[in-house]
Amino acid sequence: MPANAALVDYLLTRRSVGPAFLVEPGPSADELKTLLTIGTRVPDHGKLAPWRLVLFVGDERRRAGTVLADIAKTKNPALTDAELDVERQRFLPAPLTIGVISAAAEHPKIPEFEQLISAGNVAFNLVHAANALGYAAQWVTRWYAYDAEAAQALGARPGERFVGFVHVGTPTTRIEDRPRPVLDDVVTYWSGQQ
Repeated sequence: MPANAALVDYLLTRRSVGPAFLVEPGPSADELKTLLTIGTRVPDHGKLAPWRLVLFVGDERRRAGTVLADIAKTKNPALTDAELDVERQRFLPAPLTIGVISAAAEHPKIPEFEQLISAGNVAFNLVHAANALGYAAQWVTRWYAYDAEAAQALGARPGERFVGFVHVGTPTTRIEDRPRPVLDDVVTYWSGQQ
């Protein structure tokens, strides 16, 4: 496989853009198909496809936020109107949010952990795909990824869980890079000695 300088440059400079800075237009129908195809092209031991995707588009984004606000209010009646409005806006203004669900299950040869990692790869591949198509994206988890009632309301089935939500849209700003780990702090060479 030949070296791809443009891809290397992209990987060295990729940056997430938060949902507040993602607006219309979002991917067209053909672009969405490409984005989802790239997103699901991940390592998958046993070809199990141990994940599912839930798309939040159009008016359903606002409706999903209303559902989250209602659940949040039930769980914490002290929430202010401003705090509830934050919940109502969770899938706005980004024109597309993709919920990535891990459907990992017991398997005689493939640990559930490997299946979970495969779902995580889907989420990150969706970020790469959005960028490759000229959009920007951010993969986030919030309380509703971990709350069973909220996760079910957003499309998770029994035994499933969200690994995150990938917001996609046209960026309204360029986000400056953040400090990255110093390689010497996070990389070691195994020598057989502790």
